[in-house]
Amino acid sequence: MAAPVILARALEKRFGEVRAVAGLDLTVPAGICLGLLGPNGAGKTTTLRMIMGLTLPSGGRLEVLGRPPTALSRTERRRIGLVPQDSNLDPDLSVVQNLLVYGGYFGLPAAALRRRVPELLAFMQLTEKAGARVSQLSGGMKRRLVIARALIAEPELVILDEPTTGLDPQARLLIWRQLLQLRAQGKTLLLTTHYMDEAQRLCDRIVLIDGGRILAQGSPAELIARHVHGHVVEVTKPVPPALTGNGLAHEDVGDAMLFYVAAPGAVIDRLPPEAVYLHRPANLEDVFLRLTGRKLREG
Repeated sequence: MAAPVILARALEKRFGEVRAVAGLDLTVPAGICLGLLGPNGAGKTTTLRMIMGLTLPSGGRLEVLGRPPTALSRTERRRIGLVPQDSNLDPDLSVVQNLLVYGGYFGLPAAALRRRVPELLAFMQLTEKAGARVSQLSGGMKRRLVIARALIAEPELVILDEPTTGLDPQARLLIWRQLLQLRAQGKTLLLTTHYMDEAQRLCDRIVLIDGGRILAQGSPAELIARHVHGHVVEVTKPVPPALTGNGLAHEDVGDAMLFYVAAPGAVIDRLPPEAVYLHRPANLEDVFLRLTGRKLREG
């Protein structure tokens, strides 16, 4: 069996008395998209920084491509592509120049860059903007260029830190399609996002963390079935007492009660005729809120 692309065992990071990552076990096999999800302050960014070799672990074991991240050579780092949260492109250079300069950091031959740059522009639908300066691009175009830049050395592992934040629906859909193509090509994707629909659509496996610890992991379908049972029935208050006292998983959200059930009839059939309710399939956002809470997290 092939070695995992990322392997963490009892991984820790402490900042003084604060344990930002507290004993994380993580296995990312080749060729999947894994979503690392959690609220603000959950430890996602710290985990990514350790995986990228930018922050040293305080304890535990971490391997990326079979070696500790800080031990990877420059040549080995070509096998990893990074899409940061911020579009840290050079605004004074053109689209093509940004790709050429970045390729130069990896020591890619000029002949390889002449082939690779047009491929990436076509892949991210930026060919017509090849000569434009970054300052002339829309937000969606800049994000697509950052992704193209991350792919310049044809990496095996692509780390995407909130790649579609702030984009309109059309731009998000385009990026989703291209990320699915990368996965189909056998790339390994590590994704963080606050869009649960994005994670549900793109990810083969989800690891949900909070307080630096894993709360749950599995495929989106597995997590939905395990934690919110497949269906949500939202009943506007007042709710018949018999419903909340019969063992059904439920949650009080203020003016309504949410019931998480495998069969919606278990709730609907017990409601009086005048009851106001909404039935819908459960989704990954329900899992996220059920496990991490609904309280606003700042920072």
